[in-house]
Amino acid sequence: MTIATPPFRADHVGSLLRPQSVKDARRKYFEDKSIDAEELREVEDAAIRDVVKMQENAGLLAVTDGEYRRSFWHYDFIGALTGVELVEREPEKGVAFHGVTLRPIFPTITDKLDFPDDHPMLAHFRYLAGVASVVPKISIPGPSVCHFRTAKADIHPSEYQDVEVLFADLSKTYAKAVKAFYDAGCRYLQMDDIYFAYLCDPKIREQKKAEGFDPDYLITAYARMMHDAIADRPDDMLIAMHMCRGNFKSTWVAEGAYDPAADAIFNQTGIDVYFMEYDTERAGGLEPLRLLPRGRKRVMPGFITTKAGELEKLDDLKRKFDQASKYADINQLGIAPQCGFASTEEGNSITEDDQKRKLDLVVRTAEAIWGGVDK
Repeated sequence: MTIATPPFRADHVGSLLRPQSVKDARRKYFEDKSIDAEELREVEDAAIRDVVKMQENAGLLAVTDGEYRRSFWHYDFIGALTGVELVEREPEKGVAFHGVTLRPIFPTITDKLDFPDDHPMLAHFRYLAGVASVVPKISIPGPSVCHFRTAKADIHPSEYQDVEVLFADLSKTYAKAVKAFYDAGCRYLQMDDIYFAYLCDPKIREQKKAEGFDPDYLITAYARMMHDAIADRPDDMLIAMHMCRGNFKSTWVAEGAYDPAADAIFNQTGIDVYFMEYDTERAGGLEPLRLLPRGRKRVMPGFITTKAGELEKLDDLKRKFDQASKYADINQLGIAPQCGFASTEEGNSITEDDQKRKLDLVVRTAEAIWGGVDK
């Protein structure tokens, strides 16, 4: 059987609602201590086999493990890096979303950064690849996440007080990760680097200024980190990047159009495929797409929301792509939901049936606009 090669017209960001079996097993392992790691892994394995089949039945040509083995979209990966520890603090210190607060987990850089040869997500990918009949994709947090989500007081090594030294080591760490995933068989790697979008929010830009950072410098520095991390990837490895404005229990953090970061996103990162949140007015207009260079790069506008169960209308989606094609070649576009369905294990305020209908709509939209998923 020949497996199609990405990018595809229909795709999704990565995380999926955790089934009850996984929620129960994780509670028994982490809280009750009533099952061991092997028993937890068996439950996760079975659930991943089922969710891969669900994605394939929907007609998707790239599938993920739903991030079923993670608690967070980002901290599980970061916490397994050499030189990083995850510290839990008082609940009121958790990151504030609109109406809810994230669990108070904070990355702390304690030593020189590195990507370990036994990082657990390499094994996660290998298992996914072993059960998928189409392209296996893994999503990991991008290099900017380690900086944006780590308070200055939590960066302990003296050499990292020079932020350029920290950024250089982050790039080296991620370059090693890219190679390790490639060696594990990964040909489609996604980085969730949402802070490009956060740095388009006027309030967050002011917060960064108060911390002593020029937000435009951070955008450029984050783009350089990404570029340097992926610059040496083999020609047959596709790198995608997802951007959004926060997603925890269907809530959000940031708002603001992509304009301040669009040039860096499209022309400085070296990324191949862009998953861009576009489900509400918080994301601004489509005009930044005009900066997408002509060629093989592809944007997946997230016109389909994962925050609410109401299903978008196909005709409305077609009209939105008519608008998007005024700024970017329609042949450089595809369709995906605006974010994952469960950026943390708590999941968004939707049902598994809602999730399935959304993924089905992604495929139907690609078929209606481009004549298929692999075009």
